[in-house]
Amino acid sequence: MSHPTPDARLPHFPIPLMATVMGLTGLSVVFMKFQHVFHMTVPIGQGLLYAVTAWFGFLLLMYGAKVLRHREQAAKDWRHPVRVNFFPAISICFLLLAIAYGEMGRWDISRVMWWIGAPLHLILLLHILYRWFHQPQKVLAFNPAWFIPVVGPVLVPVAGVTVAPVEISWFFFAAGLVYWIVLLSVFLNRVLFHEPMAKKLLPTLFILIAPPAVGFIAYVKLTGSLDPFARILFHFGIFTFLMLLTMADQFRKVPFFVSWWAYTFPLAAFTLSNYMMFKMSGLVFFKYLAGGMTGVTALVILIVLVITIRVAVRGGICVPED
Repeated sequence: MSHPTPDARLPHFPIPLMATVMGLTGLSVVFMKFQHVFHMTVPIGQGLLYAVTAWFGFLLLMYGAKVLRHREQAAKDWRHPVRVNFFPAISICFLLLAIAYGEMGRWDISRVMWWIGAPLHLILLLHILYRWFHQPQKVLAFNPAWFIPVVGPVLVPVAGVTVAPVEISWFFFAAGLVYWIVLLSVFLNRVLFHEPMAKKLLPTLFILIAPPAVGFIAYVKLTGSLDPFARILFHFGIFTFLMLLTMADQFRKVPFFVSWWAYTFPLAAFTLSNYMMFKMSGLVFFKYLAGGMTGVTALVILIVLVITIRVAVRGGICVPED
């Protein structure tokens, strides 16, 4: 069986692969939290972070090559109602790397990553909102990937409270939180009163976990307290996670697509929210829930990673999409 040459694959290099960086960076922070809470000395998280940084650099180079050599294909990504939402994933990757390097005490690197990611995300978000406001949108095209541009602003304060004036973090947090609530109502209208989503998009339902989980972490970073609103965010994240567990039979029916990576970052964010809840409440239940979720998150990401590599080796990644 012949495989496409690298030159033939480049026009179809998928921007959704940026979700691999999000999931793996989230896992590196999860491991670092696990190492701290459970007193593990093996620096798995730090090693993974360096590898993910290199992988992110490779993806940027490859997509940059696609933009330069196959502009029409890149323009199709930009015009696509689903794939366009993965361009802000690039700025989110910078923000997540800022969080991860801050977690390991490298605030020099964290500061650079944050100051690239935050302004870039604002630019991309404003452009996408302009399109939403001034171009016709189809309800049936709506899916949880539309939350990706909104998750970014909520991420900003996690490292931002350390590397930038706090009012900047409040600005991003306010924008992300309000638009998350708005989009959540739009999404419920979409799933309740219209046709079911395409099967390959079902994994993106896991994205619903990320805003309350990340919002909880960011809000606690901003306020330094576990107040009633923080608890609302945290427990809504738990409820969303339990709701998705009831849909396991649906997720098992989904064949492999790059969209499987939508499982990864939200699980990591949910796990990290439990570590934060343990830190703030002191309740040992959340310590062991976070520890258990560390294992679940690592296993899911390992499975998705292995299958992705296997499909890539067989030439099934950089192919034309519908």
